[in-house]
Amino acid sequence: MVVMEKRIHLYVSRKNALTWLMALCLVGSAVTRIAFAGLKGSGETLEVWSQIILPVAATLLYVLIVLINGKEMFYKTAIPVWMLGIYYAFQPHQIVGGNTFVLAMYCTCILFYCLLYMAITCGRIRWPWLLVPLYLAALCAVAYAHRYFYASDPQVWPTLKRVLPDYLLFTGCLLLSFAIRVHADGKYHPTWGDRSDGRKIRTLAPMAQITAYFQVERNTCSNLFEESFEITNIDRYIRQKRREGLTDFGITHVLLAAYVRGVAKYPQLNRFIAGQKVYSRSEDIQYCMVIKKEMTVDSPDTSIKVHLNPHDTVYDVYEKLNAAVESVKATKELDSNLDSLIMTLNLIPSVVLKFVVWLLKLLDYFGWLPKFLLELSPFHGSLFFTSMGSLGIPPIYHHLYDFGNLPAFGAFGMKRRALEVQEDGSVVQKKYIDVKFVLDERICDGFYYATFFKHYRRILRNPEILDNPPDEVVRDID
Repeated sequence: MVVMEKRIHLYVSRKNALTWLMALCLVGSAVTRIAFAGLKGSGETLEVWSQIILPVAATLLYVLIVLINGKEMFYKTAIPVWMLGIYYAFQPHQIVGGNTFVLAMYCTCILFYCLLYMAITCGRIRWPWLLVPLYLAALCAVAYAHRYFYASDPQVWPTLKRVLPDYLLFTGCLLLSFAIRVHADGKYHPTWGDRSDGRKIRTLAPMAQITAYFQVERNTCSNLFEESFEITNIDRYIRQKRREGLTDFGITHVLLAAYVRGVAKYPQLNRFIAGQKVYSRSEDIQYCMVIKKEMTVDSPDTSIKVHLNPHDTVYDVYEKLNAAVESVKATKELDSNLDSLIMTLNLIPSVVLKFVVWLLKLLDYFGWLPKFLLELSPFHGSLFFTSMGSLGIPPIYHHLYDFGNLPAFGAFGMKRRALEVQEDGSVVQKKYIDVKFVLDERICDGFYYATFFKHYRRILRNPEILDNPPDEVVRDID
């Protein structure tokens, strides 16, 4: 196993006055850059884009990242820093004076500055205080770059117009460097390569890292698993819960709660593949399910998504699942937000819709799908579980979806009775339920799957353990 270097995770808080002073300085930098550029009367398109739009966009983007995502994604401020690096690379003439060697050194310094900033903010370099001399160096570089203006133009105002935007920019960033803190909660925080719905697993064995590049489609990488569970204890457990007041309690709640408890011990079941990379949802177990308003052929159906947690008891699973079902069934036409989105997409002409779907797949590949779409999508989740028993038929092997990242699809059938011969020669009638799973083999190896399902069987033999939270929740590897 590859050992991942220990990183720190930086953040800034909106409650810190220095954060707002930074925002004030950077907004002022953007405003003065636009105002003073207008006074110069520049009409060249390239100059407008490279000298006005690019730095203004980078400055405002920096402010937005800090104020909106500074608590969890401060590392993303490296994006506007790279944009500013491009901006300053466009104007080396103020420093180099036509000297090719100095120009090369100038561009090298900009590249080094951006790389160092990125390494600090993503936690690879464990000394965040290095940002202070980094910003001071930038201020000195700005002063050096504008030395010609100080010497050639004795009037204050023309010189101020040229230097004020840059001074405000780096002064604000310098102020912010004193507001930066290190997360000390011991939890994982996002960094480069992570998605909004999962963190990238970086310590996989080499073979596991490259497998998804050779086995691209999810359905061609599916393993089929079938098991029969004796449900005498489960039936007794269900009757007990109904006597306790959980009137809608059924076998779906037991099977789902047992799966959640299994993930608490074997967290690799909560991984998924996206963009040929392996990700973990950590403690967010996303359960997807199709529901119908009535058990009739003409009754509409829709999908729901329930967020579960490895710490959940069977009571938590019952409350969360029933709340999600009732919230959708309460609507007149059983319309969910997903149905509204699909109806909107159906209004698009077919050729355009095909392009839209291709674009959605592309965004999903790079992890750029908006969170609200991920939340609505039944193709993105940890597990899809369906009851064939409610339809009066045995379970089926349901395919996985090539779109999205759902790694497991389970189905269970109706209860059945079987006559079994005991060791003493007597014949006993027992009740069973058949369960079938289709699993993405790329998220973990076969031994891990086998160990998980052995544990799953043990839980279902003693469902009472689901009444209490697990003694320990195992964290997936980095």
